[in-house]
Amino acid sequence: MEIIILWFLHILGVVVFIFSLRKPPRKDWLIMFFISAYLAIILGVLVVEGHLITYPVSLYKHFQSSVLFEFLLFPVLCTYYYQTSYFTGVFGMVWQAGVYSGVLTIVEFCLERYTELIKYLQWDWYYTFISVFLFMLSVRFIMELINYKARSIGE
Repeated sequence: MEIIILWFLHILGVVVFIFSLRKPPRKDWLIMFFISAYLAIILGVLVVEGHLITYPVSLYKHFQSSVLFEFLLFPVLCTYYYQTSYFTGVFGMVWQAGVYSGVLTIVEFCLERYTELIKYLQWDWYYTFISVFLFMLSVRFIMELINYKARSIGE
């Protein structure tokens, strides 16, 4: 059953990624996607190597971390967060980061509780919420810096 869930999430992630690029500015969406993936894989490996979380079932057997989540699903989620908070102020960014983090935390908690896809070793749901919340705000801030720098050099 877990493999079916992973394949469903894989296909869903690719489709949602394609839809995330339908409207401009595509360059910003892609930068957000790649920054999120790059940082997520680093942090994901640290969490797995620190024996905080394990992924007993995986589509990619050569990796201990969740490649599907860190390279596709989470960056797509961050891209949608960036798109929906693109024109909001600080309060909107924080509010939306909380909503996205909450939804992701609920999904992860259910997957941990009812499947073999993820197992908490020295982890709890509120670590997920806090880390995802801070991650989203951090990459959103990085994108603000990139856009500020691009405007200042006249791009």
